[in-house]
Amino acid sequence: MAVQVTESAPAVSLGPAVALSCRECGQRFSLGPIFACQECFGPLEVAYELPGGDPEELKKRIEAGPANIWRYAPLLPVPADVADKPNLNPGFTKLVKADRLAAELGVTGGLYVKDDSGNPTHSFKDRVVAIAVEAARAFGFTTLSCSSTGNLAGAVGAAARRAGLKSCVFIPHDLEPGKVVMAAVYGGDLVAIEGNYDDVNRFCSELIGDPLGEGWGFVNVNLRPYYGEGSKTLAYEICEQLGWQLPDQLVIPIASGSQLTKIDKGLKELIALGLVEDKPYKIFGAQAEGCSPVSVAFKAGHEVVKPQKPNTIAKSLAIGNPADGPYVLDIARRTGGAVEDVTDPQIVDAIKLLARTEGIFAETAGGVTVGVTRKLIENGILDPSLTTVVLNTGDGLKTLDAVAAGPSATIRPNLDAFRAAGLAG
Repeated sequence: MAVQVTESAPAVSLGPAVALSCRECGQRFSLGPIFACQECFGPLEVAYELPGGDPEELKKRIEAGPANIWRYAPLLPVPADVADKPNLNPGFTKLVKADRLAAELGVTGGLYVKDDSGNPTHSFKDRVVAIAVEAARAFGFTTLSCSSTGNLAGAVGAAARRAGLKSCVFIPHDLEPGKVVMAAVYGGDLVAIEGNYDDVNRFCSELIGDPLGEGWGFVNVNLRPYYGEGSKTLAYEICEQLGWQLPDQLVIPIASGSQLTKIDKGLKELIALGLVEDKPYKIFGAQAEGCSPVSVAFKAGHEVVKPQKPNTIAKSLAIGNPADGPYVLDIARRTGGAVEDVTDPQIVDAIKLLARTEGIFAETAGGVTVGVTRKLIENGILDPSLTTVVLNTGDGLKTLDAVAAGPSATIRPNLDAFRAAGLAG
């Protein structure tokens, strides 16, 4: 059972992290593998004593760090020597200035794609898992586990092997083949559950309370407060890559909603530390129409999210009962943003648009963010004159079934055949 924080030092050392704090009632608990408040059952998140002093000195310290998320170690729940430990070292992925995509969409204020397909297992999940691994080590876990829509399973399998831990991950039975292979290739146990992601997640919650789960760290359940902090590094990187400036607008995909909420948290931390100038920014959430519970709630003016049964090609976003849905609604409304959704055909069109204009092959979640960006501009909701950052969270090679593409022509190996195909010039 969780214990409330006392004046004594925490039992583990996770850098500037000092406690877990309930997002609902504010009650604090000692650092440990817990995720729900013992008072009100609200979600817990990491509370910090962040570094003070001269912001310019902190900037120099960050900029002198490694070209991965550990450059931000002073702002994360990790030990000071984290960069010296076996880890996949994700992060510091490209922020692509997308001028040709901007021209297609009518954006004049500067459009950027934060392309997280460059991470070790080709999705943003490497960021969150890297933080969870350090928490697992601190709490003495020997097996790393998760419930996953695909990308997380691969990230956990790879990170566990690199860290010398066992792994056992759980996925829905009907995932894209590319994601299944990537989750299985690292040699850990991969278990397919008959059902959707919400069924998988419920099973994992039961396993945590059973002796079978003894010594297991579930990155997105009992390690969730730490795991979620990895998404803050997207906010840190975007602002640093923009010259230590806040973007005016961000378009972020929604699965559980944790990524969006933690990016907002990261932006607020940068403001509080004086690393960026405080100014308004808008956050927009993006969903697929076939799994759009947060978008539906936003448009209806609701404060709660009604679960849906997912039915979309964007399987990495197919969480019908998103844990952070209500907090996403709060952030979108507080910042003056919105939550929108697009159909599966619009997702495919957006994947092709991004590939054709910027040479970035996004998985279906990236098609969702680009498609929603286009829809928001067309509807006059997103301001094309402002600096906008769109997230691509994974590699299109993982979702090949979603896009039909092939040779322009099949010819005999001679010049006459090539001329006859009408491709020359």
